[in-house]
Amino acid sequence: MAASGGESLAATYDLVMLDLDGVVYVDGHEVEHAAESIAATRAGGAHVAFVTNNASRTPAQVASHLRELGVSAQDSDVVTSSQAAARLLRRAHGHGAPIAVLGADGLVEALREAGLQPVRVGDPSAVAVVSGYAPDLRWRVIMQAATLIRNGLPWVATNTDLTLPTDNGLAPGHGLLVRMISEFANVAPEVAGKPQRPLLDETLLRVGGRVPLMVGDRLDTDIAGAHAAGIDSLLVLTGVTDLEQLLAADPEERPTWIAQDLTALARAGQRASEAGGGWQAGPWTASTGSGTLTVQGSGTAAGDVDAWWTAVAAAAWAHRDRSGSAADGSALTPPGVGAGAG
Repeated sequence: MAASGGESLAATYDLVMLDLDGVVYVDGHEVEHAAESIAATRAGGAHVAFVTNNASRTPAQVASHLRELGVSAQDSDVVTSSQAAARLLRRAHGHGAPIAVLGADGLVEALREAGLQPVRVGDPSAVAVVSGYAPDLRWRVIMQAATLIRNGLPWVATNTDLTLPTDNGLAPGHGLLVRMISEFANVAPEVAGKPQRPLLDETLLRVGGRVPLMVGDRLDTDIAGAHAAGIDSLLVLTGVTDLEQLLAADPEERPTWIAQDLTALARAGQRASEAGGGWQAGPWTASTGSGTLTVQGSGTAAGDVDAWWTAVAAAAWAHRDRSGSAADGSALTPPGVGAGAG
């Protein structure tokens, strides 16, 4: 994990790219501390962009929702996988190309903004299909699009997220539709959203930034996408990632920084270092022994909690890289949860 030199994360980076679902809000409701943390990040001089794989809404709709939650946001601060997909399609097929849309309003607007012509699935003029999350899609339209793709029509998918966080737990995401069509058609789409690079590249083109930080809650999209783009990442634990998933993360899914929530942007990042056969971060030392994780230390301040996750993750990743198997963290309890640290 990289060092921050004692500066807050918000001061270390000049562009903070925030995923939305699971980071700023969950099921439409603000994540605790999100609005104040974003305001403080901006006040410190960093640009803020809201970067989402969700392709169903327009940037204006997203920005309006953010403002309703108390988060300051302009339409131009929002970058979607629909916009990244539209750039890919414009590059491949040229201005004015008719594109069949298997998605919602956000995807239609992004195509028009890019100078493309959105058409219905089944329009014989279409030169490609683009798909995105849209909860009201009819099955017959999905079948028609799948058949066209199987017959050779080029396909761009906005994202491959298998799940979406909601107040009732995880719900199916667009990735399940992508998987179904791919298996039926024996075709893999070109993907615009995280973990592929186009969405983060689109954000840099639109917002600018020399030293960007990607902030997300998902290892397989947000963090892996940052790795693919060669930029640092912050994992926040307000969304879908739990302890078991973090401990088993592949190298390309391991974040630069780990924190409970967005308040970490106002603090220096926690760094783990090898010490006495274990890994130390802040007041904690984590070790694996025979493959079972143990943690020594104490502390319940916000930075101490971030350090606990950092030490535990570092020890688990070192064990996995050494042994090829995931460490057992089932007996651990993070500080501030239940009775103890582990």
